[in-house]
This record gives sequence, C-alpha cells and structure tokens, in this order.
Amino acid sequence: MAFCNTAINATLSGVYSTEQEVVIALGSNVGNRIKNFNDALNLMKGSGIDITRHSCLYETAPAYVTDQPRFLNAAVRGVTKHAPHDLLTVLKTIEREMGRGNGIRYGPRPLDLDILFYGRLRISSDKLTVPHERIWERPFVLAPLVDLLGSAVDNDTVSHWHSLSIHPGGLFEAWERLSGESLIGKEGIRRVVPIGDKLWDFSEKPYVMGILNLTPDSFSDGGKFQSLDSAVSRVLSMATEGADIIDIGAQSTRPMASRISAQEELDRLIPVLEAVRVMPEMEGKLISVDTFSSEVASEAVKKGADIVNDVSAGALDPNMYKVVAESRVPYIAMHMRGDPCTMQDKENLKYDDVCRDVASELYARVRDAELSGIPAWRIMIDPGIGFSKKVDHNLDILMGLPKVREEIAKKSLAISHAPLMIGPSRKRFLGDICDRPVARDRDPATVASVTAGILRGANIIRVHNIRDNVDAARLCNAMLRRGRSS
Repeated sequence: MAFCNTAINATLSGVYSTEQEVVIALGSNVGNRIKNFNDALNLMKGSGIDITRHSCLYETAPAYVTDQPRFLNAAVRGVTKHAPHDLLTVLKTIEREMGRGNGIRYGPRPLDLDILFYGRLRISSDKLTVPHERIWERPFVLAPLVDLLGSAVDNDTVSHWHSLSIHPGGLFEAWERLSGESLIGKEGIRRVVPIGDKLWDFSEKPYVMGILNLTPDSFSDGGKFQSLDSAVSRVLSMATEGADIIDIGAQSTRPMASRISAQEELDRLIPVLEAVRVMPEMEGKLISVDTFSSEVASEAVKKGADIVNDVSAGALDPNMYKVVAESRVPYIAMHMRGDPCTMQDKENLKYDDVCRDVASELYARVRDAELSGIPAWRIMIDPGIGFSKKVDHNLDILMGLPKVREEIAKKSLAISHAPLMIGPSRKRFLGDICDRPVARDRDPATVASVTAGILRGANIIRVHNIRDNVDAARLCNAMLRRGRSS
C-alpha cells in the first residue's frame, strides 16, 4: 500500500484552537527508568498533553555511544493544543524537571522526550525536525512507534504519518526493512513488562500460573484451602513444582457463583497473601490476585500482590481501571459477557465468529483501560476460555489464538503483542469432550489443551496441576526454540 504526502501548513508557535494528534518518544537509562516514565507521563498530562495510546515497553542496547547502561524506550500517542515549538518547550521543561542536564550527545540521560509526529505537518526549522532524519535507522524508535498504530489505518492523520516514511509502504515497510518483529528478543532489543522493580520478558518461555482458590464453592477445589495452613502448604507445593506465578482468588467465578462482599473477600484473602508474600520459596516468583473488585484489588496490591487478574476486564466495577492505574501494576483483562451468574445465558453464547468477536469485545475493554491510564505495556489479555463459551467456542479459541491477536492488531499492534494467558484447566468443556465428569480427572486433557495453546502463542497458562503442566510448558518451549533456530 502506498501513501500520499498531504502535509498542511501551520504556524509553529502559540496555541491552536483545535487539538492536534502527536507522537512522542520516551527514553531513559539513568536511575529508576520505569519511574522516570511514569513521572514523565504524569507531567505531560498536567501540561496540556492528553495521552490516548501507549506502545509496548522495550529494553534496548545503547546506540552510537555504547559504553553506557541499557535504555528503556517507549512511545505515546496523544492530542494537544500546543503548537509544535511550544510543545517542544514543554517537553524540554519536563526533561529538566526530571534531572536532565547538558550531557554528551547520545549519552546517558534520565529522560529523553522527542516529537516523532505532529498532526499532518512536516517540520523543518532551526528548533525542530519532524520526522527526524535518522528515525528510519533506529529500531528502538520504530518498534514503539508502530505499536501505536493498527494494521488498519484509522484516520487521515495516521495515513499522513505513513506518507512521511522514506519507503512507499509507509511506517510498516520502514520497520520491516529493519527486520521488524524478528528483531525482538535479539539484536539488543526485547519487549518487557515492568513488574515491581524488575522487567519481565514473557517471550522467553511459557510461564505457569498456579491456581489457589480460597473459596468454599470453586468448581474444582472449593473448600480445600480455606485454612491458612492448608493454603500456605499448597503454595509451597506449587512453588516447589515450578510455578512462576501464584494466582490467589477468594471470590468464586464458576457459573452461577454468588457474589460476596468485598470485606468477606478480603477476610479470606489478606491473611494468606501476607503469609505467601514472605515465604522464601516465593523469591523470584509473582503473586496475582484474582478479583473483579477494585476495593479488593487496591488492598491486595498494598499487601504485596504484583498483578491484578480481572475476569470481567473492568465491566463489574467502574473503579477498577482507576485503582489499577494508580497502583501501577500489570492488569490481566479477560473476556466475559455478563457476570458469573449470566455468562452462560443463551444470549451470551451467540457469536458470528468467536475469535473475531472475542478480540473485538476484549479490545474495547482494554481500550477503556488504556484511556483510564493503564499503559499498554502493563496490560495482559485472556480470551476467557470457559466464560460465556460453548464447547466448540473454546476449541475455536484454543486453535485460533493467532487469529485473536491478528484481529486485535487491526486496531492496536501494542495490545496484540501483550502477554496472552489461557485458563482451560479442568474446565467443563474438557470433561464433556473426554467424558470426565469429575474435575480433577481432567488433568490429562488440561495438559493437551495448554500444549495446543502454547504452540499457538499463549505466554501464560493458568492451571491447577503444576508438575505435569510445567513439563508440558518446557517441552513446548523446547519445540518452539528448535523451530526458530532451524
């Protein structure tokens, strides 16, 4: 697809009467890099820049001056009424407030903010060049830049940005000329998720999330881990067997489960969470809290939870996005229609194309989360196997995970790259297929289903049986690595 240059003329200083869409790149390699980004986003929001999209987060090797720490790189898309030169002044002021001085060119810096695109302008002045002439040789710029787009062009301004590329195929061709997605994970650039004070690369291997239900009525193991001692013992077993993440839930989400109060959920959850957080065996492992209550999520994060796992993707609590945004933890958004009491109703089981429909509905929830302040680099997605799905729908999703990503990519490449979790463990559809009415007898079918999912792009598997599924994940990882190397 070729793009035509349709630049318009405009003054470069002052305040415009209408908002202009802009792209701003962020870089940092001094101090707490992710904190620098968080602070910069807040300062931009308070300076007349309304951020609407975020890229993924990339850790990259330094360019040009190589004897310095690795960088974090990202980009954001937003709107502003600041004219180009005024916007540049705002960004330079933010850099200074964040501690940037007059260091060497391309050298270490706590924060670097650059205007990549401004409306439908091509700018060449003594102060500002847009687009920068060296953008086309920089993977650490192009990778987050293309994340802000969808594979389908969404407006005339984006079409103009494509037209500014030195290649006729626009920004996507520019990225492919640098080897595109095949660069990620090598050549000094990796896509990461900030969790606590560490950066996690969910493409390195399939991650195993162990399920701990503190409920009396969960479909598989309800009532087994309601005492503190039994819960801690179960976590010790899962950690020893190789779980990377422990997912603790105190509100059942099985079909027709009744909703308990936030206080009752907290009374079940917090003692266990506090005990698990200090276990030596949890060193280097993560804790997620399985809740759709913002009150529970907020308190759980304060007590040490690393991730919020929300089966409703924010639909069951209007305050969830705000709480997660302020907590600055990763957010797993799952697809579900209705709530646990209504999700299997006839109307909620109608799909024209389940992979396309799930992708569209899930992206709509994630888009709202992003607009509420949760950056794309802290979002994970779950297509919701077993939630508002028939047997065939679950099979279609397991086989169609690449299609789910492709459908999301039409609207946001950043979200299409988000870590993807699946949770088929011991679900009823496995029992229906294999004639296993008892949930704990469905472990072999679970292994088969997570194997299919990993080989089709799942990054995280949420399971009850840790040992067998860790082995499955390791074998899948070996096969995928072998396939890439050959």
